[in-house]
Amino acid sequence: MPQDALLDQYDKKILMELEKDAKKPFSTIASELDISHTMVGQRVTRLKALNIIKGSTIILDESKVGFDWAAFSGVVLQEDSKTEDVIKQLKAIPEVLECYFVSGEYALLIRIVAKDREDMRKLLFEKIDTIPGVVKSESMIDLGCAFKRNVPLSSFE
Repeated sequence: MPQDALLDQYDKKILMELEKDAKKPFSTIASELDISHTMVGQRVTRLKALNIIKGSTIILDESKVGFDWAAFSGVVLQEDSKTEDVIKQLKAIPEVLECYFVSGEYALLIRIVAKDREDMRKLLFEKIDTIPGVVKSESMIDLGCAFKRNVPLSSFE
């Protein structure tokens, strides 16, 4: 059963409110939706249990904490059977922020950050390209995010 079949109009409205402000008090959401505070709490608990809400977190400004360079890097692997081993090694590198399985020439697409050009070079050539099973990586410098968003909750209405 598709996840959206599990969501009724209240779930969707609660999600839309939390997407605007994840710290918005349940009592405020309840008042705006003309439902009880308890109902909002129960719905959020259920949405977390279903893993529809995966958590809430702070978002750091990378450049303000010393990471002025970022890149997307496609990773070519020697063998697909080595994927899990490579991912384990990538997870151990704190500057690797994201890792995606992709189709095409690359097995993985990663997003990495570095303090400067030299730090980026060392990260790529001394840490990532030396992981057993990695044939090569090809990088594109991240010049900034034009936008980033969640799935379109407005289509739920």
